[in-house]
Amino acid sequence: MHEQRPSETEGEYLPPTAPVPKPKAAWRTGAGMAGAIAVFLAKFKGALLLLGNFKLLLLLPKFFALFLSIWLYALFFGWKFGVAFVLLILVHELGHYFTFRNFGIKADLPFFIPGLGAFVAARGPAPSLTVEALAALAGPIYGLLASGVCYAVAVNLHEPFWFAVAYTGFFLNALNLLPVPPLDGGGIAAAIDPRLWILGAFAFLAFVVIFHIWAGLLFVAIVAFAAVPRIRALLAGYVDPRFYAVSAASRWAIAAAYFVTAAVAVGGAVLTYFDPRIHA
Repeated sequence: MHEQRPSETEGEYLPPTAPVPKPKAAWRTGAGMAGAIAVFLAKFKGALLLLGNFKLLLLLPKFFALFLSIWLYALFFGWKFGVAFVLLILVHELGHYFTFRNFGIKADLPFFIPGLGAFVAARGPAPSLTVEALAALAGPIYGLLASGVCYAVAVNLHEPFWFAVAYTGFFLNALNLLPVPPLDGGGIAAAIDPRLWILGAFAFLAFVVIFHIWAGLLFVAIVAFAAVPRIRALLAGYVDPRFYAVSAASRWAIAAAYFVTAAVAVGGAVLTYFDPRIHA
């Protein structure tokens, strides 16, 4: 309690004086400011980590679709085949993804559509039909390599399961190489000669009839939806202007790689299908 002090006028007293605060040491003030800055930076760093985790959250639908695809195939063929089949598709799609990235084209990781496979979406147009064709060709090449690994495992283990997986991989990559949009073969044919789409359409119809692919009516509808308008435009005389920018050397090189890859796919499918161990 503070004492009252006498006024200059006799008999009066002034109110008690407020205590004068002692000045804080400079180091204490600096320490307080430094602490506040540290707290701010810690919170800012947490916000950055949260943003980074948000990018991971964006991948959750893709992981969900992948596991949903495994579950769907497992319902019909068992979990073991479901996992192996989805991994074959994933390797195929990563071929597209890495090729796009190698050419400096931003692309999203594969997105699975249960029952219909998967796709890789490029975030921008390819600089040329040559690049598009190489990206389209990379998927089957990766897929055939994975199928070849499965076949090697089958031969060493003598397990019918791995023969079946290898056959499925070879067969689906051969189907995907048919030169008709939106299959990979259609993208490759666009750089070789778009008139191959007409041949590819008839070949696809033959596959539908021979292998009963008509059971997947949605798949057939997707191919028809993409192929019919482009073939009609081709018959009307329209050709993608970028086709004329593809050099003859590039066209022949792409054609050679395409037909060799298709031959490997068909040969692998025939080899594994007629191997007696697949039916053991």
